[in-house]
Amino acid sequence: MKIVVATITFLIMISLAFAGGEKKYGKDLTIKSPTSVSEILSNPGKYNGVSVLVEGTIVDVCAKKGCWIKIAGEKEADVIQIKVEDDVIVFPMEAKGKRVRAQGKVFAKEYSVKELIAGAKHEAEEQKKEFDASSITEPKTVVRINGEGAVIKE
Repeated sequence: MKIVVATITFLIMISLAFAGGEKKYGKDLTIKSPTSVSEILSNPGKYNGVSVLVEGTIVDVCAKKGCWIKIAGEKEADVIQIKVEDDVIVFPMEAKGKRVRAQGKVFAKEYSVKELIAGAKHEAEEQKKEFDASSITEPKTVVRINGEGAVIKE
């Protein structure tokens, strides 16, 4: 009888471990304290070149190669992209809507109108979405994180 109870207890523990688990992508996360997405976007110069850990909900995933995710910040309009090397880390489309902890180095760069249009056109093609080049009228600082690792809560 003790063996049956021990076996059942063991099976329950394994089931609980897999339910609501996490899936790791890329390198281990080594930074313990997260930096707010909104804080990074508000102060891109301060964080440019700095390794950070961010947490949030995944609001978009690259449909073509899974080479980036976008994470919502604390403020409604704040979203930051986590870009990873193609085929090194591949984020699944099913990750959209899930919670993530992601680590990488902040990259902030001022882009010209021409560069912004080219980038937006490329992303629209990948996502099979419409793009209106006239919507981009001035240069802009783009902030993203060059991702090294992430953990998505299943």
